[in-house]
Amino acid sequence: MARQPRLALPGYPHHIIQRGNNRQPIVLDDADRTFLYNLWVEHAKRQDVAVHAYALLDNHFHLLATPSSDETMSLMMQAVGRTYVRYFNGRHQRSGTLWEGRYKSSVIDSEAYLLTCMAYIDLNAVRAGLAELPAEYPWSSHRHLIGQRVDPLVTPHALYWALGNTPFAREAAYAHFVAVGLASTTAESITKMALSGKALGRPDFLQDLQQKTKRQILPGKVGRPHKLDIQK
Repeated sequence: MARQPRLALPGYPHHIIQRGNNRQPIVLDDADRTFLYNLWVEHAKRQDVAVHAYALLDNHFHLLATPSSDETMSLMMQAVGRTYVRYFNGRHQRSGTLWEGRYKSSVIDSEAYLLTCMAYIDLNAVRAGLAELPAEYPWSSHRHLIGQRVDPLVTPHALYWALGNTPFAREAAYAHFVAVGLASTTAESITKMALSGKALGRPDFLQDLQQKTKRQILPGKVGRPHKLDIQK
């Protein structure tokens, strides 16, 4: 059975999840984390993919990124994935696959979910028990977005810039937004949509998106076909 083509649209933010095979670690120490992070920086720039948020955990990672064309996100992820597996297998004297299949991704309705998805990503380490506060975890975009460091990987989205007229105002507004937290149902929905490859957005957004792709976006008709249709 042919696998369903991934929904990838230029100019739209995509929430990306890549997991280790059988939930095994994809990084074992900071040397691994640094190597993978540097690959993101290199290939995001090379493929013209804007990364708005990220979180690198022990056995998976999240990216929120906007590609400049139909293929750039896929090209970036393929280059990073292949290079990193060669590095990881060589350094740790192992062989075989590292990733749990292809990366998963979901197109995001910016107006309704972009900031929420950013907060979801920056709170990943807290949900995983790796930190009590998102700013305590160094391998995410959070410190950059609240003004605690300059991160060359991160390109803030226009909606982040709209949070305030000054850097301090934007950083404070975003810090407060993340501190409020997310409902567990919201986090579960964001995860589910990314893993299923479905777009996350309001009904009018999904309707508009359907006009831009042959990929099924809107729910199909439910129920058995009419008897007349069966006889055709």
